[in-house]
Amino acid sequence: MDLEFIGKLVKHADTKIVMLIMDGIGGLPKTSNGKTELEKSHTRNLDLLATKSICGLQIPVRNGITPGSGPGHLGVFGYDPVKYQVGRGVLAALGINFDLKPGDVAARGNFCTVDKKGLVTDRRAGRISTKKNEELCKLLCKKIKLRDTEVFVQTVKEHRFLLVLRGKNISGELHDTDPQEVGKKPLEPNSLSSKKNKTVELVKDFVDQASNILKDEKPANMVLLRGFSKRPNWPTFPENFGLKSAAIAAYPMYRGLAKLVGMDVLKTGDTIKEEFATLEKNWKKYDFFFLHIKKTDSYGEDGNFNNKISVIEEVDKELPRLIDLDPDVVIVTGDHSTPAVLKKHSWHPVPLMLYSKYCRPDNVKHFGERECINGGLGPRFPAKDIMPLALANAERLEKFGA
Repeated sequence: MDLEFIGKLVKHADTKIVMLIMDGIGGLPKTSNGKTELEKSHTRNLDLLATKSICGLQIPVRNGITPGSGPGHLGVFGYDPVKYQVGRGVLAALGINFDLKPGDVAARGNFCTVDKKGLVTDRRAGRISTKKNEELCKLLCKKIKLRDTEVFVQTVKEHRFLLVLRGKNISGELHDTDPQEVGKKPLEPNSLSSKKNKTVELVKDFVDQASNILKDEKPANMVLLRGFSKRPNWPTFPENFGLKSAAIAAYPMYRGLAKLVGMDVLKTGDTIKEEFATLEKNWKKYDFFFLHIKKTDSYGEDGNFNNKISVIEEVDKELPRLIDLDPDVVIVTGDHSTPAVLKKHSWHPVPLMLYSKYCRPDNVKHFGERECINGGLGPRFPAKDIMPLALANAERLEKFGA
C-alpha cells in the first residue's frame, strides 16, 4: 500500500484509534507440543477482545526476513520498511531529544563485556544501571578526541548509549561493529560501499580509544555500535493519515521512532500501569495513540520465558482501562517476534487483532499464534496494510474511484 495513494483517500472523522504494540510479542514453544509465551499467558481481557475482532498473523517486512525494531514499527505505522530505512542511531538521538543537526552521523551503542581474548561474553554488560551508563558516557566524552570532528556520547538507558559525530564530509554508510552474538570479537568498522569513507577511520579511532579507556571497567569494558545513519526527510504520519497522533513509550528509542514520523511524544512513567494512565489523561486531545510495551521484547532477548508471560498478563490486567475509553478502533500486535527460546528477534509472523464495531469477527477465541493463524486476516497479512485497514474501520477513508 502506497503512502501517497492512501493519503489522497483520507477524510476527517470524529473517531479514535489505539495501536497497542507489545514489542517482540511473537514467540515459540519450549517443546514441540508446547505453547508459546502468548498461548501460555492467562489473558482473559485480550481473549474477550479477540472474540469481537478480526485476527491474523502479520509479516513486518517480508516472508523470512527478521526485522529490527525500526523496520518492525515502521511497517505497522504504514511505511514500507524496505523503502523507508533509517538506522537506530537517529532513533536513539530523537528519543533522548538530542539536537541532531543536518549532516550529523548517529549510532546506537551498547556497553558490553569482552574477555581477555577480546571475545564478547555479554552484549549488554549485564544490563548495567542507567546511572553507571551516565558515568561511563561522561568518561568517554572527557577523554576521546577525534581529528576535525566533534564527538557526543550520551546515555540512552541501561546499557545503551548514543554516539554522534559532527564534522565535514562524514557518512552514515557504515556496517555495524556489533557481531550480534557472544563468543565473537567486535567487528571492525567498515564502509557499506566501495567509496572512500573517512568516517570508517573516525569510528575505528573512537572504538580504539573507548576500548583503552574502559579496559579496567567491570562489567562494561568495551563498546558495540550499530545503526549508523543521518536523519531522513519523510512524509509525516499525522499529515499523511490525517490523524492528530501521540506516542506513549517508556523507552527512548521508540519515542525517537514516533518523533521521526511526526507524532507527539507524551511524557509517561516507566511502568505499564503508568503508560495506561497517560493514555487516559490525554484521551480527549488526540485521534491516534501508539502505546508501546517494551519488556515483552527484553525478556524474550534474555531468554526469560516466564517473565515474558508475566508482562503479557500485566498488559491484559490493564487492558480494560483502554476499552473503557470506548475507542473506535483497537489494534493489538507487535513489531516482530522475539521467542525466548531463541533469545533474539526472529522471522516468525506476529499475532494481530483489529477491533471495531464494523469489523467481521472470526472464530478466534484466544489471542495466540495457533488461533490467529486461522483468523480472518490470514496467516501472512502485510504489516504496512494495518493502518489503511484501521483508517477504513474508523471511517476515515473515502471511496476509491467512481
